[in-house]
Amino acid sequence: MVVIDSGAPRNAPAAGVHGFLSRDGMKPEELLAAGRREVLSYGGTLIDGEAVSARRTPDGFDVMTDDGRRISGRRLLVTTGLTDELPPIEGLRDQWGKGVVHCPYCHGWEIRGRRIGVLGTGPLSIHQALLFRQWSSELTLFLNDTVEPTDEEWEKLAARSITVVDGPVATVDAVDGLLRGITLRSGRSFDVEALAVASRLEARSHLLESLGLALQPHPSGAGRFVEADPTGGATAVHGVYAAGNVTNLMAQVVTAAADGVMSGARINADLIEEETRWAVEGRFGLFSAASEDTVFKAVVGQRRHGLEVREL
Repeated sequence: MVVIDSGAPRNAPAAGVHGFLSRDGMKPEELLAAGRREVLSYGGTLIDGEAVSARRTPDGFDVMTDDGRRISGRRLLVTTGLTDELPPIEGLRDQWGKGVVHCPYCHGWEIRGRRIGVLGTGPLSIHQALLFRQWSSELTLFLNDTVEPTDEEWEKLAARSITVVDGPVATVDAVDGLLRGITLRSGRSFDVEALAVASRLEARSHLLESLGLALQPHPSGAGRFVEADPTGGATAVHGVYAAGNVTNLMAQVVTAAADGVMSGARINADLIEEETRWAVEGRFGLFSAASEDTVFKAVVGQRRHGLEVREL
């Protein structure tokens, strides 16, 4: 087994991993280091780098890395994750993974009781505001000239005492690295201590696209992903599997890890099926011992060493 890893996980900006039983609060780089040690302990090979393209070969696949190396294998598991595309608002990217969060299940506990803002980026922002409302009674939804609530959604926001602010956001403001507020283009400012943003989720698909697999729009409208069998990660290209956020945009760390386990098991079963088929072909193939014996009996019959043998 060969693992190609660039060492730059999606959650690198976060202070800790959450929702992963027994690993809660663990720094992303520590979780990555632990995983690398486990790969080596089982005899795997680690290659530092980024896989940039792949092609099919008679024996499986060749994967090219960003530094020109070629890695060959019989099966290919792609876990390239996704990219969070954020609105071009000054200061927003700097606070990503710090004062700016995206998931109430990953970060809600850490920002509970604070003044929370929700930045409007699309239809899912209202749902996001309702989710984060459980963590604070001081929650403000900034429509940002992007979100237009329906009458039913206005009722829900009012019923949950969520403040709604109209107008485009100009800046995300921080003091000494800590998020302190939001400023609209009108110049009006609001004090917030945390900001939830529903980023657009774009699967990192360049490797899969080099094999003919294309991105598909996610049914939720949250972004684009690569389709794969949810029970084992098989894609439309035989021998190519996908796991984690590249095919499951909403997967948390523990979910992505579980996807990897299922895909690994399916790949193992696939390889065993292939090797068993080879064994059967070797036993009954054109030049196997069994086939040679069958041909010999058909041609020679009861003759041995040129003599015909008859039973008395």
